[in-house]
Amino acid sequence: MNAENEHGTDASYRAQGTQGASDGPGARDAAHAWGGPDTRDTAGLPDVHHGIDVLRVFCAPDGRYGNELGVVRDGTRVPERADRQALAAKLGFSETVFVDDPERGAVDIYTPSTRLPFAGYPCVGAAWLLDVPELVTAAGAVEAHQDGEFSWIVARADWAPGRTLRRYASAAEVEALAVPPAGEWIYAWAWEDEAAGRVRARGFPGRGDGITEDEATGAAALLLTRELGRALNITQGRGSQLLTAPGPDDFIELGGRVTFPQPPTLV
Repeated sequence: MNAENEHGTDASYRAQGTQGASDGPGARDAAHAWGGPDTRDTAGLPDVHHGIDVLRVFCAPDGRYGNELGVVRDGTRVPERADRQALAAKLGFSETVFVDDPERGAVDIYTPSTRLPFAGYPCVGAAWLLDVPELVTAAGAVEAHQDGEFSWIVARADWAPGRTLRRYASAAEVEALAVPPAGEWIYAWAWEDEAAGRVRARGFPGRGDGITEDEATGAAALLLTRELGRALNITQGRGSQLLTAPGPDDFIELGGRVTFPQPPTLV
């Protein structure tokens, strides 16, 4: 599925940025796993801190922003769903992924408050980290591939959890929005450049679990792409970038840049 023609000159994202692209990580360097001092309260939960990778998914072209994702590389260390849910809540990321079989790409996804059969940004991040051609989720098999600096998945829009897609008249209106009251998952969006397929968006989970705004929401991007029936170049949150391209049978390609957070610079 190729979105280039839908974006006109903006469509070069599928061919650009091959500079610095990996030759294939083969399950990327675990040295970036979360280690060192940690202030998160995980008393009574399995000691998995040194098996957790933290990624940023859907980064901007300059490498900034992106939604932080926790990945427990060895999910067998936390086999019970109740313990996984508790750990995801303690970690406090928008989503946490437990890898049950790295060779098959079998993953289990949790927000701080619920288990998800499928979610977009965890799948994009996990596919990049594990370097597998397919992920196995509770919703179904998710095709994955790397293309230059972008990590891509192919998934059905109807796997995405429900979101209220709320259109605004301008990007400025979206940027000025206050966080709405909890109770409804709202994806606020407006055209930045309709002809080029460029969208400005923000996501408000409304679950009451401490995540008041989602920096980058792959599932909502799938739903918006299905509704509009065209490829999109979405800027969400502070500046994260998500790319989509619709395909046959309700399948949609979703891609973005993934990286490990950079450690702080000591001066």
